Amino acid sequence: MRSRSALALILAGGIAQVGIAQVGIVQTGAVLAAPAPAPAAEAPAKPAAAPVVLANHRAVYDLSLASSGGTRAVDSARGRIALEFKGDACQGYTMQTRQVTVLESSETGSRTSDLRNTTFEGGDGHEFRFRTASATNGTASPTVDGNATTEGDAFKVRLKEPKRDQFGEAGPVLFPSLHMRRLIEAARAGETTLAAKVFDGSDDGRKVYDTLAVIGRPSTGPTQAAGSERDKPLREGALASVQRWPVTLSYFTQGKGERTPIYTLSFDLYDNGVSGALKLDYGDFAILGDLTRLELDKGPDKPCRP
Repeated sequence: MRSRSALALILAGGIAQVGIAQVGIVQTGAVLAAPAPAPAAEAPAKPAAAPVVLANHRAVYDLSLASSGGTRAVDSARGRIALEFKGDACQGYTMQTRQVTVLESSETGSRTSDLRNTTFEGGDGHEFRFRTASATNGTASPTVDGNATTEGDAFKVRLKEPKRDQFGEAGPVLFPSLHMRRLIEAARAGETTLAAKVFDGSDDGRKVYDTLAVIGRPSTGPTQAAGSERDKPLREGALASVQRWPVTLSYFTQGKGERTPIYTLSFDLYDNGVSGALKLDYGDFAILGDLTRLELDKGPDKPCRP
């Protein structure tokens, strides 16, 4: 099975950057209309809205198996994602994540993956630096280290490791934190979908993904996380009264016409970029993320204005 470190979700660009690390990925069964390429020209300017301020925070998600079936099912899954996200639109955004996942299968045995990822994204969304180190069953994989830039419709990546290389393609392409801000802006505006090309430096640092987000109706008040005891910090903490939207975010390899998503993330997106009710669906199995710890830094007295 092909491995992918799904660094791109949800958490303020953080589980919009962290999905699942180094697990065997299979395509989901549903065939969706893949997102059309984003237009080169931007829509006419609208009156300025309140800027999206992504919360600086540290979070821990415990992982467990939600469902399993099909030819590549797993018997059990467990693990943890720990992340730290900080920054603003003036200084840029940094994120550090570590994800350890253990998959058990009667056919293939036990698979333990350990992924560590560090990124920096410029506040204007034009610069992105990434470094990923990973190991499977104790055996290290080549480190991926590089940087990417966007300028208008031009998108370029320069890799330092595992070997020096560079490539480019037509844009526009969004980096994770900018993608997160665009999602929140779309949700605030009452839009129900958002299609975008996204680059997060995952895999071998060479892949740009087509994404399609479906955004539900807003809600406030303590989340029940599907009636369970999940996400206790969100049900009892400072975010209990913050507006949120249910989002389903599908990732596709680039192409035209109808395509099957590589994987689909569903989550509650909060107005400050924090996410709860996390589910990662890989087709033959799905994994739940339970937010067990959340530490929010005090926000600025005034929003940063670049």
